Amino acid sequence: MPEPSPIRPKRRGRVLRFVSGLLILCAVGAYLVVQYVTGGGGAEGCKVVSGRSDDRSYEFTPEQAVNAATIAAVGTGRGMPERAVAIALATSIQESGLRNIEHGDRDSLGLFQQRPSQGWGTRRQILDPAYAAGMFYAHLAKVPDYETLPLTVAAQRVQRSGYPEAYAKHETDASLLAAALTGQAAATLTCDGRPAAATAKAAATATGPDAVRTALVRDFGRDAVEEAGAEVSGTSAKSPAPTPTVSATAHGRTVTVPVPEGGKKDKSGRTESERGWQLAHWAVANSSALHIQRVSYAGREWAAGSTDSQWRPAAARGTGGAEKSAGSVRIVTGQ
Repeated sequence: MPEPSPIRPKRRGRVLRFVSGLLILCAVGAYLVVQYVTGGGGAEGCKVVSGRSDDRSYEFTPEQAVNAATIAAVGTGRGMPERAVAIALATSIQESGLRNIEHGDRDSLGLFQQRPSQGWGTRRQILDPAYAAGMFYAHLAKVPDYETLPLTVAAQRVQRSGYPEAYAKHETDASLLAAALTGQAAATLTCDGRPAAATAKAAATATGPDAVRTALVRDFGRDAVEEAGAEVSGTSAKSPAPTPTVSATAHGRTVTVPVPEGGKKDKSGRTESERGWQLAHWAVANSSALHIQRVSYAGREWAAGSTDSQWRPAAARGTGGAEKSAGSVRIVTGQ
């Protein structure tokens, strides 16, 4: 019997290398297509940048953006300063990654991993982000001199965590978020605005102008702790209603939130302009969940789906001229 030709194995090796190379090229091509379709952002759909020239930034998901915006809105609604909001955000980043999770150590739940067995509320209450944030602020307000304490110390006085130094590493990111979500830093928060994934939970979430107004009232126009009748250390956790309350009107797909002009400050020390930017950033943070397409305020505009998601000069539309009035935040929905 003749010996096998040594040429055939070489040919098979070349064929295998060719097929392997082709598969690699296909995989790279598929990756590039996904990046192009999603805007190159992967799972990260939102970004906040520093209002100063220090190039600091923090990227996060639309789910995290919604929860962060709620935490900030509840805090300012209770008259808490920016520092309190930063403490709350750092705590939630550490405890849950700004996700409203339904599990944790023992019976810990939600954004702050609060425990029903420790008097934080019922399971249902704690899984309400507005309620959970309100309870955190109610406890924080009882910490003497919390504004001047190191962030990790103030957070630990509330949380009583087994890892008391863990909150410190999130201070930079939390401060960036707090500056944007309280309106201190204008036009610094953007999202790509892609609609939320079509999960069963997301599919059940209402969208459109009515849903935007409902969400505004949920975060800005009520005190979740007071409604629940919760107590902190045996005393009522009631706090004044948000001032001024949010009133919003809808015409077609546009929700308009009036923001009075002037230098008047609210009880947390913010100017009207800062309040306007808080509302504008809140809308962008909720853009994926509520299918918000455009937000404009103070002559600036954010639009969903743009390649860089930047705030730009507002464009003129129709007979009304450019949407440049500082006296209102305009939110345009997709439905």
